[in-house]
Amino acid sequence: MTAVRSLDLPAPDAASPAAVSAPLRGALDVERIDTWVFDLDNTLYHPRANLFAQIDQRMAAFIMELLSVEYEAARTLQKRYFMEYGTTLRGLMRHYGVNPRRFLDYVHDIDLTVVGPDAGLARALEALPGRKLIFTNGDTPYARRVLERLGVAAHFEAIHDIVAADFVPKPEEAPYDQLLAEYGINARRAVFVEDMARNLAPAKARGMATVWVNNGSEKGDVNASPDFIDLEIADVSAWLSGIGRADMVARG
Repeated sequence: MTAVRSLDLPAPDAASPAAVSAPLRGALDVERIDTWVFDLDNTLYHPRANLFAQIDQRMAAFIMELLSVEYEAARTLQKRYFMEYGTTLRGLMRHYGVNPRRFLDYVHDIDLTVVGPDAGLARALEALPGRKLIFTNGDTPYARRVLERLGVAAHFEAIHDIVAADFVPKPEEAPYDQLLAEYGINARRAVFVEDMARNLAPAKARGMATVWVNNGSEKGDVNASPDFIDLEIADVSAWLSGIGRADMVARG
C-alpha cells in the first residue's frame, strides 16, 4: 500500500487556483479507497465564495419572522442551534416545530453566481477511480444547483442529503449508518472529506478514512483532533490533483 503524504506530492502549477493550498499534514492510504464521500458547502468550493453568508442571512431573516425578534437575537439563536444540534434547522424543528421543507426552500433561495466552474476540480474528479458521493446537511435540489455551477455534477453517483437522513444532521451518528447502508459502502474502503472537523469523528469511528479541509470555514476547527483526522488539507482540488500526479509518478 502507498500512503500519500505532503512531501510525496508535487506542488500544483503556480498558475492554478489550487496553488494557494497549504501543505498537507498526515497521510492517507489511497490504494485501499474505492468510495469517495464529500461534504458540499465550503468543501468542494472555498469559503471565500461567501455562499454560506447568503444562507446565514436567509436563516436569520426566517427566524426574525418566525419569532418576531430583531436581527441580533435571531443571529444568536441561529448560531447556538447550529453548534448544539448540527444545523439551525434541527434546533428550530425541536423547539418550534418548524416545517423543514419551508425552511430549506427559503434559506436556499440565494444567488449562486458567486460560485463558478472549477475545471481543475472537474478534471481531478474525472480521473479519480471509484465511486463518488455527496454527504450534506443541505438538501438535494440546492446541492445539485451548486454542483452544476461548479461543473462537477456528472461525477457524483448520488447525494445523501438532510431529507434522506430524516432531518438528522451530521455529526449525529444515524446519518452515517444510513449512508453506509443505503449505498452498500464498505467503511474501511471509503474516505470522507469535510470542512467541519467535528463531522469527521463519526466517520472515523465507523472505519472510514478522514480528510479535514482546513480552509478557514466558520467553526471548521471546533473539536479538531488527530484522533479522528487522518489527513489535513486546505484545498480539495489541489489535493485530488496531487493524488493524480503521485499516481503518475508511481506508475512511471
